[in-house]
Amino acid sequence: MINVEWTVTAQEGNARTGILRTRRSTIETPVFMPVGTQGTVKGVRFEWLEDELDARIILGNTYHLFLRPGAEIIRSIGGLHKFSTWNRSLLTDSGGFQVFSLTDLRKLSEEGVEFRSHINGDKKFLSPEVSMEVQAALGSEVVMVFDECAPGKADFETTRKSLELTARWAQRSKKRFDELQNQGLDTGFLEAENLSGRQALFGIVQGASHLELRRESLEKTIEIGFDGYAIGGLSVGEEKSVMYDVIENIAPQMPENSPRYLMGVGTPEDLIEAVYRGIDMFDCVLPTRNGRTGSAFVSSGKLNIRNAKFAKDTEPLDFDCPCSVCKRYSKAYIRHLYQTGEMLAAILISHHNLAFFLDTMRKVREAIRLGSFGNFRRDFINKISESEKQTKFEN
Repeated sequence: MINVEWTVTAQEGNARTGILRTRRSTIETPVFMPVGTQGTVKGVRFEWLEDELDARIILGNTYHLFLRPGAEIIRSIGGLHKFSTWNRSLLTDSGGFQVFSLTDLRKLSEEGVEFRSHINGDKKFLSPEVSMEVQAALGSEVVMVFDECAPGKADFETTRKSLELTARWAQRSKKRFDELQNQGLDTGFLEAENLSGRQALFGIVQGASHLELRRESLEKTIEIGFDGYAIGGLSVGEEKSVMYDVIENIAPQMPENSPRYLMGVGTPEDLIEAVYRGIDMFDCVLPTRNGRTGSAFVSSGKLNIRNAKFAKDTEPLDFDCPCSVCKRYSKAYIRHLYQTGEMLAAILISHHNLAFFLDTMRKVREAIRLGSFGNFRRDFINKISESEKQTKFEN
């Protein structure tokens, strides 16, 4: 029985398009995955994501769902798909990044991590085995191994110890993952035609900014063997040039016959630069987080709807955007909603931002297939650069 099917369909340099087939979706890559931390993409109904935006896969957060409502409640209802009514693919992260961001609230050991809930202070414990059990209860199509995320500027020896622990935890994750699959404890497993198949398990490459350690982590992860491979621990405080350098050196060395996933990144220009360096999958909270603070991603860069110059602006957020928000609402009206504290402002901007990210990925795929991605990348980055210069000049 297959976990996922992966096929590369076109390539231009290191940039490539592909088809990722799970038991629930056929996903064209490069793909941006909207983040549904608590089992919901903040402020955006699933009908909009499915019917208008055509998102094929979203991300759920193991840490948050483990704390609330809890894995057993979700298992008793039949898994996260049934609980949330999301009908397409889910990728769940392992909870590692959230646990390690708690700093003073956690205690790390070889066995796992004991931590205090940020909600009520209760003691909790996550380990490779527990993370796999929670993700089996959630029933996601793609499961991530439990890893330790070292700080972006961690020194060499600290990073080495971290990646060695990550490698041991990856081995334990895979062992428990296979046991759960064989025991039929994946709630997303469906016998119906075209919906059968196992969960897939992705390994994670760590190593902070140290290229030698990144390569070592990659070798250890490939040796264990996974359905896909992710680069973790970037966009955590390091310079962008460092992030791009890591991707450029590591992504092309990742297995060609598996999808490559860059975790938690990033801005539209980050996505373009990472595709150029060989990445296939992305997730980031920016579209909805920025939407809640009045910041819209547009074809010329970004705009802040709070700016007084939009008070009488009857144009849409972005003339080049085909989303329903841009077809109907003006910047003046959205600004009015934001200034008066209406929740609809965040909903509309979040919807548009997700549309922009997903549409950008569609344009990227088309450019790669046509062999014109190099020109697309240059024009995209230049337009954003010019917009940033203009914004600084106006300020």
